[in-house]
Amino acid sequence: MRFDDSLKTVLAADVSTAFGARAAFRQLVDLIGRGRAPADAELLDRLRTLRDMVSLEVRMACARGLALADPPAALVALFAEDAPEVVGATLLAARLEPEDWEALLPRVGPLGRSVLRRRRDLPPSVMRALDAFGATDFVLGHDGPAIPEPAALPADPAPTAVEDPLAAVAAAMPAAHDVADTPPERFEIADLVHRIEAFQRDRPPPAPAPVAPSPATPPRPSVGVRAFRFETDTAGTIRWIDSAPRGAIIGLSLSHDSAGGQALSVDGVAAGAFRKRAAFADARLAVPGESALGGDWRISGVPVFDQATGSFIGFRGRARRPRAEETAAPPRMPSSAPAARAGAGAEGLRRLVHELRTPTNAIAGFSELIEQELLGPVAPAYRDRAATIRRHVAGLIGAIEDLDLAARIEGSALDLRADTVAVSPLLSRVAHDLAPLAGLRGGGLALPAPVAGAWSVDSHAAERLVSRLFATLLGMVAPGEMLDVAVAAQGDRLALSIARPAALVDRDEAALLALDDEDAGEDEGAPLLGAGFALRLARNLAAELGGRLMFGADRLTLELPAALNGDMEQASTFAP
Repeated sequence: MRFDDSLKTVLAADVSTAFGARAAFRQLVDLIGRGRAPADAELLDRLRTLRDMVSLEVRMACARGLALADPPAALVALFAEDAPEVVGATLLAARLEPEDWEALLPRVGPLGRSVLRRRRDLPPSVMRALDAFGATDFVLGHDGPAIPEPAALPADPAPTAVEDPLAAVAAAMPAAHDVADTPPERFEIADLVHRIEAFQRDRPPPAPAPVAPSPATPPRPSVGVRAFRFETDTAGTIRWIDSAPRGAIIGLSLSHDSAGGQALSVDGVAAGAFRKRAAFADARLAVPGESALGGDWRISGVPVFDQATGSFIGFRGRARRPRAEETAAPPRMPSSAPAARAGAGAEGLRRLVHELRTPTNAIAGFSELIEQELLGPVAPAYRDRAATIRRHVAGLIGAIEDLDLAARIEGSALDLRADTVAVSPLLSRVAHDLAPLAGLRGGGLALPAPVAGAWSVDSHAAERLVSRLFATLLGMVAPGEMLDVAVAAQGDRLALSIARPAALVDRDEAALLALDDEDAGEDEGAPLLGAGFALRLARNLAAELGGRLMFGADRLTLELPAALNGDMEQASTFAP
């Protein structure tokens, strides 16, 4: 028999401290949002009690976390009672049934309904229900104390006794007409307006501000904003963005037809996609001005259609700053030497790798202690979890080592020694080390017969190079697929070639080395940092060892310097 005592544990926790209240609030929201606890009145009252003890940032984080679950309507209603920031974060991402939305609309208030009107994924019945609140939502409310009738105001309040701030300002201003007459019985707004006009007319002009000397170089726009979302109308004009300053973006158009005599803001990719009502990606957007949003952007968008009528209502998309390789402009760097700049960046990456390696090794060690029961008996379920953690951490350690190696290559800090490495024993060791990965993927390596060839390279670097190359390709094989491995002499070099997996046969060298390959790393056992990063690292390491990595149509070939025969002063040969 199994039972879940998570709710009981959370309710028994100490909430007298800020940390305890924050933890209990997060855990209760998670349990209710994922259906592991009922959304009854008792638990919801508990959340309301804890809400006053939890900061706004934590409540907003919990609200955004509901987007990954299907929370009950009662929990969404509770978050809709919170601050405006929490209401917006909740209602922009919550998913409910149409009948739950219709029951919730009267409870979320005008603010919540205005947030829901921005969504385009709600059912038509919910949108019609929202339209029914239009007249009510656009009425200005008043939450302050009741405003007294004009007759209840004193006939001639003294300036020192006036509590209304507008009346106080009016009393401090000079009169615009003769005040010797009998004062009026009630305070007139027109009187206040005349006094303000007289004050503006009679006050002395302000002294001119000192002119600051112009800087030698124009100020650079702020780079704090790295991305924003936007929406357009049917004409392609941007009408909404989620960043500031909005005035720099709102009014720009995706259509070249609506530009008139003004300078075009987007390239032909976005304009052509707008005419065809088609999605586009990585189009260019130029924002004029020196604001935080000024400069070049890369935008992607999709057309949006009304669910009820099917008519086109505009585009919705996202903008980001271009990456370094996406622009031809030279990077802004100080006038120091390029080698020093590269060394400084590589040194920073090596320090980061060192900081990551220490806790990762500790996690790996403790998970192995639990798995091997070296600290005492452990339940089988926890041993399985510890084994899973150890496997995942092993992949993370490999990625950290790859980053460290890349930083050493970038900073010219590799410590290479002249060694002689026998090829066949090296292949056997690497295949033995990669046997668990081959079993996980259901494939393998078809090694050649033992040969007498050897490389004249650093032994540790050569083993690391072959291991990372084989592991990358083996992590992409299909079940039952065997990768053929061959060794051949090429003059003063010894070539090691391996067949490409079927998943990589149709890719050219540029696609294989792409650092932002979205398909890489999705399958279990695939390189954690992506196949492109691993192959690029192998190519750079081969160049450091005096060789090269070539990408053929169906095979990858690694050429390294062959070891020389001491007696004959020539490269050793062998019979394949």
